[in-house]
Amino acid sequence: MRHARGPLLSVDVGERTWRTDDVDAARERFVGGRGLGTRLAYERVPFDADPLAPENRLYFAAGPLQTATTSFAGRLSCTGLSPLTDGLLSSNAGGFLPGNFVGAGYAAVEVAGESDELVAVHVREDGVEFEAVPQLAGAEVSTVTQWARDAHGLDGDHVACVGPAGENAVRFAAVVTTDHRAFARGGLGAVLGSKGVKAITFDGDADPGPDLDAAAGEVASAVHREAAESDHVMKRQGTASLTTFASEVGALPTRYFSELSFEGADAVGGERVAEKKTGRGTCSRCAFACKLPTVDEDRSIETEGPEFETIMAFGSNAGVDDLPAVMHANDRCDELGLDTISCGDVVSAYLAAEDAFGDADLVHDLIEKIAYRQGVGDLLAEGIARCHDDLGVPDWTMKGMEFAAHDGRALAGQGLAFATSNRGADHLYGGMYVYEYPLVDREAALPADGLDGKAERLVASENRNAALDSAIACRFSRGTLTDDRLATLLDASERELDALGSRVVDLERGFNNRRGRDWNDDDDLPFALDGLSAALDTYYDLRGWNADGTVPRARCDRHLGRE
Repeated sequence: MRHARGPLLSVDVGERTWRTDDVDAARERFVGGRGLGTRLAYERVPFDADPLAPENRLYFAAGPLQTATTSFAGRLSCTGLSPLTDGLLSSNAGGFLPGNFVGAGYAAVEVAGESDELVAVHVREDGVEFEAVPQLAGAEVSTVTQWARDAHGLDGDHVACVGPAGENAVRFAAVVTTDHRAFARGGLGAVLGSKGVKAITFDGDADPGPDLDAAAGEVASAVHREAAESDHVMKRQGTASLTTFASEVGALPTRYFSELSFEGADAVGGERVAEKKTGRGTCSRCAFACKLPTVDEDRSIETEGPEFETIMAFGSNAGVDDLPAVMHANDRCDELGLDTISCGDVVSAYLAAEDAFGDADLVHDLIEKIAYRQGVGDLLAEGIARCHDDLGVPDWTMKGMEFAAHDGRALAGQGLAFATSNRGADHLYGGMYVYEYPLVDREAALPADGLDGKAERLVASENRNAALDSAIACRFSRGTLTDDRLATLLDASERELDALGSRVVDLERGFNNRRGRDWNDDDDLPFALDGLSAALDTYYDLRGWNADGTVPRARCDRHLGRE
């Protein structure tokens, strides 16, 4: 199976040391990206680690597709123990960082320890430099990017950094690159901030080459060509194109999950976003170009997007039907280093408690307070699972993570996917909504209601997504990067890719089991879903897990080659 190439670079920011380790066996078995990060974390992060303590580690990892000239591969993965969910998770970000990461010559970079002063870590082919950066304390993302350009001649495509939210250990802080692209979900920005690391830069000219044979090269070219030629609505409206449709089918969380459609959906949806766009943005080498730089000249707001999930969180769920207000919220989250989904949901929870839906000025004020942990922002920075009792509102989280859109009360299979996800209430982990809207061809579609037969589809979908995240390839490749094409690119059979995904999912849950997590409770949704218990039983059986949803220890040992 084709896999990432290069050693593991292990950086201890407390000791100011670095070394390289051979991880050939891990790369061969887990390919790269999320798979490699999960494999390394399972063996190198203590099972009883505090997410914000020095013993937690972050793993940035590329996959074999990051060196190929094709579309949908401009992404990088980050894995660590989440301060939001208290479990192991991976997040990936697009942009142009992956090319510079691969240029530094490493398959993965591990960040360990804790610095006693704020530092930037410069990763290059010839090693690592540690730089004290006290002047960047409290700096927003664009300020860090400008510093990297002025001080080191590196633009934002070389930088992964945290904003004030990461420094202040907001549990849903993001690591941001290229100014607007983020390793967002799960609070890994707080982990980097807890280590005293403001920024990591990657630079170098290492070129391991794409390592593609003739068949894979033909597939890469075909994928790239079709991405360029396709006339997809996402090229015009981005993921915001889903907003009105989701509201019409009753799957758009509204006013802190109390309703399922939003009367203001058209005002914040795809057509309105398209009116604000100033061009098309993309990720490294990708011809699909689905990112939308946007401007509202009347209010002097310039940002990227917003994406559909951000529109849900700061639009419908907050009761705000003013697109420039949502754009401002999106831009402030990018600058401060916050996951827009968790932040918007937390803000919406506060609006519910105060009966203040629709108050955009309050929304914007709360974003600032959260990032700096000022006033009520200190409470909200803990996330809904930890603050809902104080607010007197329901706990709309799964495993501690705030819910994404594509509501599981309307899309039953997506509800099941939220329940089983090791990552928490994230829509991309299982991605069942694509079959239930549907966003796929009719022959692959599923009815929105009921759970009959959906556990089988969910296992396959989770496994494929884990394989994609190990490759690493974008979810928006759906329909272009087909199963057979992905198998050719990775020099594997479809069965081998399914097994790869299964190994990743097993290790994620196995790690969290070792932390003492009670998955019988953790897989229970905050809303009623007919047939959930039976579907979970089927799901656990299909995965070869115990009846309580835990992974047999021997199964994880086998994945690690300890038989």
